[in-house]
Amino acid sequence: MFEKQFIAGWGDMDFNSHMRNTAFLDRSADTRMMFFAEHGFPMDEFVRQQIGPVVRKDEIEYFREIRLLEAFRVTLALAGLSDDGSRFLLRNEFWRVGGQLAAGVTSAGGWLDLSLRKLVTPPGPLLTALRSLPETPDFQALPSSIRPADG
Repeated sequence: MFEKQFIAGWGDMDFNSHMRNTAFLDRSADTRMMFFAEHGFPMDEFVRQQIGPVVRKDEIEYFREIRLLEAFRVTLALAGLSDDGSRFLLRNEFWRVGGQLAAGVTSAGGWLDLSLRKLVTPPGPLLTALRSLPETPDFQALPSSIRPADG
């Protein structure tokens, strides 16, 4: 299981002294990008290949609060993937110290060719990295984002 440790900081808090919803999205993105970096795709490799992940939808479920200066860990798993890798569902889970699930973020996305500005299939090594993630119990096969004329 891929996971990273964090501490909830001052800028992560909402008015009620709980971690704010956008902080959950930020840590989800950070964890995804750390995964890619550790599997051969640091930011400069995305730039070199002129490709990037694009998130089309995020869904957050809350279970427990995370408070200021509380340590937590974020895991990353594969909740869905198309055969060609052009579409993905990635699931981050936020765990409090002691093993309580605080939140889950499911992100639906694909791969954007930064010069053509269209969705594409990922390079082979990137697809291999995605497939190396553990699958969630509700994993689903997704249709491709590539239209037949796009090839």
